[in-house]
Amino acid sequence: MNLPFRTLGVSPNAWTVNDAIADITRPQKPPQPVILSTETKTLRLDLAKAAILVIDMQNDFCHPDGWLAHIGVDVTSARQPIKPLNNLLPELRDAGVPVIWINWGNRPDLLNISAGSRHVYNPTGAGVGLGDPLPSNGARVLMAGSWAAAVVDELEQVPEDICVDKYRMSGFWDTPLDSILRNLGSTTLFFAGVNADQCVLATLCDANFLGYDCVLVKDCSATTSPEYCWLATLYNVKQCFGFVTDSQEILTALQKSEE
Repeated sequence: MNLPFRTLGVSPNAWTVNDAIADITRPQKPPQPVILSTETKTLRLDLAKAAILVIDMQNDFCHPDGWLAHIGVDVTSARQPIKPLNNLLPELRDAGVPVIWINWGNRPDLLNISAGSRHVYNPTGAGVGLGDPLPSNGARVLMAGSWAAAVVDELEQVPEDICVDKYRMSGFWDTPLDSILRNLGSTTLFFAGVNADQCVLATLCDANFLGYDCVLVKDCSATTSPEYCWLATLYNVKQCFGFVTDSQEILTALQKSEE
């Protein structure tokens, strides 16, 4: 007599097995189609195959006591996504869309960081660079587990959210992000966070190269770079890599799907 079936894996990339049978058909999640307006086209997408990536909304980049502020960067603009994200993320969670926090959090020994990467953030070697303690509070810059790498307090995380440490501008390099997304069955990715022209764009470009459908959420993204960098980012996303929308359009799409 065969034993009851048990599930191995994460839906929709899951098998059901017992002592005699392995069912590898991978039953799909029920579709959740919505209509979303973007700046170039109207999209029909499946929320059951979507996820949102929130990139680098962490203390070192967004807090007035963080690393960017320490080196003289005005982080006011980096904080602008906080309010729209607080409005959007609970609604996406309620719709079953995974929330993935991608924060720059290095190994304590920096063994996977090249000299060239370290030079970008400490060009003289005498400043406060990767792994060095911040003078204001001693938190080690962009270090996994430190205050510096933690999501800012104003943004709520819940146990069901997923956290991924990254070590480059792209969240896909040297991380498990691609494997996680494929196990979740996510093919459409919403992008939010900072800096839009650097880490957000680099992650979005790599996602596009890997075959994901990419949607930049404009008001949930920001940059401390000059305005022309922001404008070039929007242009390039729309021209080459995906679509641009805002949180209100997503909220409207969610509301209409419930009617």
